[in-house]
Amino acid sequence: MSSWNGKVVAITGASSGIGAKTATLVAERGGIPLLMARSRAKLEELAGRLGGRCEAYELDVSSTGSVEAVFDRVNEKHGRVDVLINNAGFGLFGRFEQASIDDFEKMMNVNYMGIVRCTKAVLPHMLARGSGNIVNIASLAGKIGTAKSTGYSATKHAVLGLTNSLRQELAGTGITVTAINPGPVDTPFFDMADPSGSYVANVKKLMLTPDRVAEAIVRAVERNRAEVDLPGIAGFGAKLFHLFPRTFERVSRRFLNLK
Repeated sequence: MSSWNGKVVAITGASSGIGAKTATLVAERGGIPLLMARSRAKLEELAGRLGGRCEAYELDVSSTGSVEAVFDRVNEKHGRVDVLINNAGFGLFGRFEQASIDDFEKMMNVNYMGIVRCTKAVLPHMLARGSGNIVNIASLAGKIGTAKSTGYSATKHAVLGLTNSLRQELAGTGITVTAINPGPVDTPFFDMADPSGSYVANVKKLMLTPDRVAEAIVRAVERNRAEVDLPGIAGFGAKLFHLFPRTFERVSRRFLNLK
């Protein structure tokens, strides 16, 4: 727990779900959670509950100007970000032929380019200090594609490609780059991704809690983990998919394509 004492931890998508739970754990461990999201009201309510040195920053990760302005303020006040948790993201489920180009562009701009923008904002300072942790919340959807998630899955494949490549670039610099790959998580994410509620109804018993994912994030930082799949059995399934893609798809299709 002492490893978090005084650490400046920037968390995007912190207004609810995984981000809010992670901020709570960081605060409990003596860290300084910087809550970042578009909803100032939700951030300030959470910051009030957490108390201490918790801070709220209104941030739109889809805007380069917003990202640069917010992290400039952070650097002026704290001089650093010790841990960046890139959690902001959203999904829109639907068949490829029915999805608009705008849907694809918006998801890529937030889920992937948002990570690029925030990482660009903190990395030079981490390199100058020779230390830091960058945690990207990807998804098992970035390893196994399923029907009606072409746009969302593509963004998470991009996140994993970025994460794995950046980890290689930063080897030996003192900076750890981690991918967290959860399956479905019981969060407000599905209010937009699955407005009918049919997918949630199909997978409700299998859904992870935000608490479990947040605990995995904290442990991954403490242990300098490169990657965490949640649940573990799903990560094993992803390995099988890459070894035997056609056989895996044929056998698992009815279990995976529940949207």
